[in-house]
Formats: sequence, structure tokens, C-alpha cells
Amino acid sequence: MAEARPDGAPDDLTGPERLMWDAYRTGSVCDLSTRTAERDDPHADRVWGPGRSVRADVVALLLLHGPGPVPGRVASLKLRGVRITGRLDLSGGTVTPYVELQSCRFDGEVQLSETRFGTLRLVNCAIPRLEAARLQTEGDLHLPRCRVARGIRLTDAQIGTDLLISEAVLQRDNKGRALAADGMSVAQDFQGELLRTYGEVSLRGAKVGVSMSLRGARLINPAGKRALNAPQLTVERTLYLTSIALDYTLGDSGSSTPPYGQGHTPLRGRPAQHFECRGGLRLDDGRFGDAVDFYGARFTLTEDQEISLRRIHTPELRFVGERPERGRVVLSGSQVVKLVDMVTSWPARPGRLSIEGFAYENLAPRGLFPPARRLEWVEAATPEYSPEPYERLAAVLRASGEDSDARGVLLAKQRRRRATLPPALRAWGYLQDWTVVYGYRPGRAALWMAVLWAAGAVLFAVHGEPPPVKADEHPDWDAALFALDLLLPVIDLGLQDQWILRGGWQWVTTALVILGWILATTVAAGASRVLRRG
Repeated sequence: MAEARPDGAPDDLTGPERLMWDAYRTGSVCDLSTRTAERDDPHADRVWGPGRSVRADVVALLLLHGPGPVPGRVASLKLRGVRITGRLDLSGGTVTPYVELQSCRFDGEVQLSETRFGTLRLVNCAIPRLEAARLQTEGDLHLPRCRVARGIRLTDAQIGTDLLISEAVLQRDNKGRALAADGMSVAQDFQGELLRTYGEVSLRGAKVGVSMSLRGARLINPAGKRALNAPQLTVERTLYLTSIALDYTLGDSGSSTPPYGQGHTPLRGRPAQHFECRGGLRLDDGRFGDAVDFYGARFTLTEDQEISLRRIHTPELRFVGERPERGRVVLSGSQVVKLVDMVTSWPARPGRLSIEGFAYENLAPRGLFPPARRLEWVEAATPEYSPEPYERLAAVLRASGEDSDARGVLLAKQRRRRATLPPALRAWGYLQDWTVVYGYRPGRAALWMAVLWAAGAVLFAVHGEPPPVKADEHPDWDAALFALDLLLPVIDLGLQDQWILRGGWQWVTTALVILGWILATTVAAGASRVLRRG
């Protein structure tokens, strides 16, 4: 560049660059737009000529070594409708002025690696590539409605307040990632509402100080395994992967960064846009301070893709999205205080749900979720028998006062286990089921005993008094007491050995003795199970 003028401006500034330079010193907006929507759209194919163009080198000079402000003003770079030619490289620099670019177009990539900013706002800009690894901002980083052709890199970036990428459109880079933000730290909110991505969103080990909202976002990764890859993500409050209401009011129309605040999850029946994930979702080992919310979420998965929520910790999991037709939902090892779900949210096919080691303390279903359907939920999650999911569900039901439903779950567990046993033990299991229902219906044993006692009493009454063992020493014959003495295996009434029965009647007495022992054994097994439950 030529020698600088007294105000620090290079001698070879073009007309638009001179306007930008002067606006910088006063903190005013350099507006090169035509006030025509079609001509000012930075994402359209229309060419922006030299009258709207400034060089990236001049922009860098202003930001890194710009002149002082006009007395009484604050220097800042505010551009609207400007084309930045060349590659803007601020790597490793410190940018003190406030920076806000609206509806601008970059010809080359924006390089911000290890750059320090106060606040950076790029609103509705067209950017070929944003490289900002280890970027640091004291204030916000705003990228709403931007379109980035080859993705954004924010690896290990540190955002001092909020990160806003709502309504942005991000295409993938040469590694298949639309947003690479592993290890990123956001001090307050991460807002990505109505975001559209066409590659993997990678947030491995990222931290968000308040809430993270992807309401109404569409994460699409047709060429990769996952659309959202965020293991070890930490969100101090709530992660929203939900629908967004389309009838909420945006901020002031004159705002430089609309919308202010966050949208909200829609009420039932109100216009909304779903959160859509076309590709796998991974939140393994995540920590969420308030909740993980999937209200109205839609998932389009291939057979080998997963909604992976392994080992997450959160007070509340709201799994109330739409049922994925393919793929798997995995909750193995997760710990949740309250599970909010719907019967229509879970995969219906066996083997498509895994809840091994999934610990939850309360169930709060939305809509009708009867115990029979909850049992189907457990069975779908255990194609191979495992007792733990049944025991967990029974414990939760019992803690909420649903003792009858808890017994039904444990009975289903015993019947499921029976199918895994050898033939002899399986037969014994059937016998326990038919007689005392594995101890969960103890009244049935008393009914069986009463039936057998009555049948024996009738049979022996028809038979009549048999010959006594000792003719001169025997009690009076009583058919009912004799049948009862045969059935009771421990208590001896002293009648069984006083009479002689021959032929087929010996088989009758033997059958009553054996059935009495079987009933007593199964009752004892059921009683021990009741004691263990207590």
C-alpha cells in the first residue's frame, strides 16, 4: 500500500474503502446496500461490483491497527451490504473494536484462528469458510442466518457470553463436518434455533454455561454416520432438541441480530417446525443440569445408526419425540431422575432399544402408557433375557405406590426367565406358575389346597371306613381329617398310619402326599420371594 494519510488511511483507498474508513472512526454504519431485497441478498447469484467492494487487507488493517476515533465517538466496524474481496486473515491478532457485519459477502475464507475479540457479529453473511479454532471473545459470537459453504471450525474456542447461529445454513468441509466445535466453551447460551447443517455437527467435550437450544434445527448428514456427534457434552441447564413454535414474535425489526432471546417449544396443536436429525445422534457421557428435551423431535436413521444416550446424567429426560422407524435407541448406563416419555416415542421392533443399566427413579408418561405397554417396552429392550430392566421398573412402580403393577412386572420377569432354563427346571417353573404364580398370587395356593382337601374328603367318604392297622386300637374314621393329614407334609395328625388302603387307593394317598409336598414347597418359595421384596 502507498503512504498513509494523516488519519492513518492508505493512499490507495477506493471510494467504498474511504467510506468504510471514515465510518469506522465515527462508529457509524457503512451501508453500501441498494435498499432492494433482490440486489442486496448476499446469497443470490447477482454480481456485486466494485462500487460495493472493499479489500480484505483494508478490513484487517482497520481491525488490527485502525486509526483512533473522532473525538466523542467510539471506533467500530459496522458494514451493511458490502463485498469483502480476498482472504480476511486475522489469525493470532487482537481486535479491540466492536465488529458487526450485516448482509455482507466474503469472496475468500475468514481466518480467525487464535484471534481475540470483544464482540463479533456476522449477520446474514455469505462466507466460503470460517476457520476460528481457539478463537476467544469477551462478549458474543453471533452468526445468525449466515450461509457457510465449507463449514465452520470453532475447535477449543472460548465464547465469553452467547453463541448465536440461529437460522444459519452450514455445508460440510472436506472432512464431512458442517460445524467442528470440539472442546468449545460457551459461558452462557448456545442458540442454534432453525439451524440447517449438511454434514456432521461435532461438539465433543464442549461446555455450555447455561442452556443449549437447537429448537427447530435440521441436522442432515447423508454421507456420514452421525448428524450430531457430541460425547461428553456439558450443558449446565437444559439441552433443547425440540420443535419450535412458529408463532413467536422476533425482536425489534431494526435489530442487528434478530431474533433476540430464544424461541419456545410449541403448545399442542400450534404451528411448529420439528427438530429433525437425519443421521445418528450421540450424546454419550453427557452431563445436563436440568433436562434433555426431545419434544416433537424427528429422527431419520439407517439400520446401523443410533440415538446414543449412553451414560448420560440428567435430572429429567423428556423422550417425547416421534418414533424412529429404523436404527436403535441406546440408554445403557444412563442415570435419570425423571423419565418423561410417550408410548409412541420408542422403537417398536425388538432389539431396537437398549436400556441395560439404565437407572431412573420416576416415570411421568405423557398420555396413556398402561402397564402392559410398559412391559412391551422392557421386552423390546431385552431380546435376550436380562433381569435388571424388570427389577428397575418394578422398583420404580412400587416406589410410586403401584404395588399391583410392580408384582405384574416381576411375574413377567419370572416367565421370561423360565424360557432360558433347562427342561426340568422349566417344568418346575410352569408348576410354580400354575399353582402359586411364582408367589405373586399366594391366595391361589390356599385355593388349590382347599380343592384337593375337598376332593380327598369326598373320595374317602365314598370309599368308606378302611380296615384299621390295629383292630382294637384306632381312632374314629373321619374322611376329611384323613385327607387333610395326607396333604399336610409337616404337621402330623396321627391318622395316616392308622388305616390300611389297598389297590388303587394307595395311589390316591400317594398322589395327595406328593401334591401336598409340592404345594408346600412352592408356597415356601413364594413366601421367601415376598420376604426378599419386602
